Amino acid sequence: MPGYLLKHEIIEVIGAASLNIRSLLDRQQFADPLGDAQGLGISSAAWPLFGLVWPSGLHLAAAMAIRPLRVAERILEIGCGLGLASLVAHRRGVDVTASDCHPLAGSFLRENLRLNELPPMPYCHGHWGAQEASMEDLQVDTHQAVFGPKVKGLFDLIIGSDVLYERDDAGVLSSFIGRHGAPVCEVMIIDPNRGNRSPFHRRMAAMGYTLNETPIRRPQSVEDSPYSGRLLHYRRVASAAGSPCGSAS
Repeated sequence: MPGYLLKHEIIEVIGAASLNIRSLLDRQQFADPLGDAQGLGISSAAWPLFGLVWPSGLHLAAAMAIRPLRVAERILEIGCGLGLASLVAHRRGVDVTASDCHPLAGSFLRENLRLNELPPMPYCHGHWGAQEASMEDLQVDTHQAVFGPKVKGLFDLIIGSDVLYERDDAGVLSSFIGRHGAPVCEVMIIDPNRGNRSPFHRRMAAMGYTLNETPIRRPQSVEDSPYSGRLLHYRRVASAAGSPCGSAS
């Protein structure tokens, strides 16, 4: 037994085919026998959050279902959790890399790729918090064996849902985006109105991004609770390239 309980469900995504998703049973699940999550600053309360389906993740997946495809575009999902948006984009044939800081996110992604009969998809460990610097001392082989390869290279589109969940006085999220956004880049974030947008807006503007906000006031289905949030769509104009990392197979 893995130490936590699971469930399987069919997830409906507006504008896309449904997804067969394996997720955690509920928010009470926790298993960190080797302390890998604790070492990354993930508390027992926060541990199960990666493995649940969230409304903002569904809205991001719906946005990726209708976004026009672009030739040779490289996409990075940050804080992917179960990676619904990445799965939708991957099914459409897009070059997408999913990333998260949770030690189990990669294995859940591989299983959900299998359940949906999808080919391998790149997965990387992407951590923009304070623990990222402490991980620099880990040998490459050790890091990859435990967490997966690190996010490397530049991306044309960076996407995320509910990643502005706490105050970011040090600007670590915008710095992470700055390291991995190509000179010509878009950033799409679904934010459920948590109130931490203003400092992030200023830092993104300082990096040359302009912002367009689209309010979202609809649930994903008639059974869902009311939803209030917005799509934050940043764009920056200029040109470069990078290369992705590892694969979830």
